[in-house]
Amino acid sequence: MQVVATAGHVDHGKSTLVRALTGIEPDRWDEERRRGLTIDLGFAWTTLPSGAEVAVVDVPGHERFLGNMLAGIGPAPIVCFVVAADAGWQAQSSDHRDAVAALGIDQGLLVVTRSDLAPDRVEEVTAQARAELAGTGLAHAPAVAVSARTGEGLDALRAALDDVLAAARRPKPEAPVRLWVDRAFTITGAGTVVTGTLSGGTLRTDDTLELAGTGEPRRVQVRGLQSRGGQVPELGPVSRAAVNLRGVDADDVTRGDALLTPGAWTATELLDVRATVPGAFADAPGELVAHVGTAAVPVRVRPLGEDHARLTLARPLPLRVGDRMVLRGTGEQTLRSGALVLDVDPPALTRRGDAARRADALAASGDGGDLAAEVARRGAVASAVLTRQGVQVPAVLPEGVQRVADGRGGELLAAEAAMQDWTARLRDLVETEHREHPLSAGLPRKAALDALAREPAPRGGGAPPLPAPALLELLVSRAGLEEQDGRLRDPARQEGLGDAEGAVAELERRLRAEPFRAPEADDLASLHLGSEQLAAAARQGRLLRLPGEVILLPTAAALAMRELSRLEQPFTTSQARQALGTTRRVVIPLLEHLDARGWTRRLDAGHRQVAR
Repeated sequence: MQVVATAGHVDHGKSTLVRALTGIEPDRWDEERRRGLTIDLGFAWTTLPSGAEVAVVDVPGHERFLGNMLAGIGPAPIVCFVVAADAGWQAQSSDHRDAVAALGIDQGLLVVTRSDLAPDRVEEVTAQARAELAGTGLAHAPAVAVSARTGEGLDALRAALDDVLAAARRPKPEAPVRLWVDRAFTITGAGTVVTGTLSGGTLRTDDTLELAGTGEPRRVQVRGLQSRGGQVPELGPVSRAAVNLRGVDADDVTRGDALLTPGAWTATELLDVRATVPGAFADAPGELVAHVGTAAVPVRVRPLGEDHARLTLARPLPLRVGDRMVLRGTGEQTLRSGALVLDVDPPALTRRGDAARRADALAASGDGGDLAAEVARRGAVASAVLTRQGVQVPAVLPEGVQRVADGRGGELLAAEAAMQDWTARLRDLVETEHREHPLSAGLPRKAALDALAREPAPRGGGAPPLPAPALLELLVSRAGLEEQDGRLRDPARQEGLGDAEGAVAELERRLRAEPFRAPEADDLASLHLGSEQLAAAARQGRLLRLPGEVILLPTAAALAMRELSRLEQPFTTSQARQALGTTRRVVIPLLEHLDARGWTRRLDAGHRQVAR
């Protein structure tokens, strides 16, 4: 199936054409039928001669219902642009043309209706319409003249539709789902049903989806699917879909909400855009209304030059780079411009000149997002994040961008310039640690991450904050450093004890004479040996440092085993203390040290034995 939306001036016969083509009345409301005026969206479908099925979204043409019209053509990939032969091009014809251009719709056809009322004007009106459509995606669309009243030209219209549908682009069935809701209602016995145009992805019964609207997103489940008036197990793009949902009341769903594949979309209320009408932001008001999909959302506008702007939405919308929207003034019925979404996660503009620099960057960027620029301004970013935002990540990355494993099965994209800067900063941090704390085992890993995660000084340049701890391992390697016990150090650095050398040597002398007479706190203080000096000596293999600041020589364990092996097995803690000629303060952590090494084995609360 494909979906086609109508477009064109009021009273040019759009609904009559749909009725004649499909046999279905598109006007759903009594008021519409009574007044002969389409107010809201209408829906119909038919099978073409080739067997292809097409759904039609009929939109109102009156200027007062421009918002409804935009909700109809917003998600539709193909447009049937209608102009009446007896009336020719009119005011709302131009509005609808501008909307088609703003949304970038380039698939469709031109239909000249009411050909029986002015047969001599068909060629003139066709030429006029082509001239008006010049510069839009429908400039070269096939044209057909039709009389819905007599049926003349309907077969030609069906054949032309067949050709258009055969040549239409085919969205990916495996793409993430984003269905913009245009209706929500309750069916007795079924519950909540929402309808919309499925322009990408596949819907299946029992799928779990995310419903994004004015409040917090919520999880819902697909209870059933309908299309063309019948139940179906699944629907692919492009289709008109009626989705029966579990987990939400119809009153809590409105036009402009969206059904989404969970985790596949970025909900944003801040975005940078490019106008489709040159110079549109030169005199733009501070507030506009953005129409995207079926949503209409007030926005605050911050121009970034004449052609670019930053928009702040009144509520978050699930948007991607490359999405298009229509902008119109609040309270106005005419359109100001279209806008192409360039960034759904733009950088803050906080410093003098940021806006001008951002305008230059946007002017230089492509329509689909500049991968190298997006990675460069972040330093590094998860590949999945950019994909979710609509930035294409090719198999072959641009120069200056590299892939790095994130440690969780995914990948990061890192800018080489940022990696060089982070590497230099990390080496400086480690060298500073060694210089200011000569006895330190190195810079703690957390301290390194905290320092790299801080924004560099505004005038200092350099890379942005390090976004992912997974990069640290690569930075350590690039900096020629090593990590031991959670600390980063320079392996080429020659360790020593500095001013503590004499005190440690004195302590070694005492312990060689009495191996199990660990110094007391006062002894250590008199030698000016604090925790930093003791840790350095232990790390260098000069001392054995046990819990409770029990300090012995590294040979103490072997000497203790020689004495303990002579005891009757098993032995008590008291017997071990006596055999070693030491105190309970020393013997308990020493025995636990021997247990940990597997040299002794604890049998119960009071007994151990030498392991055989």
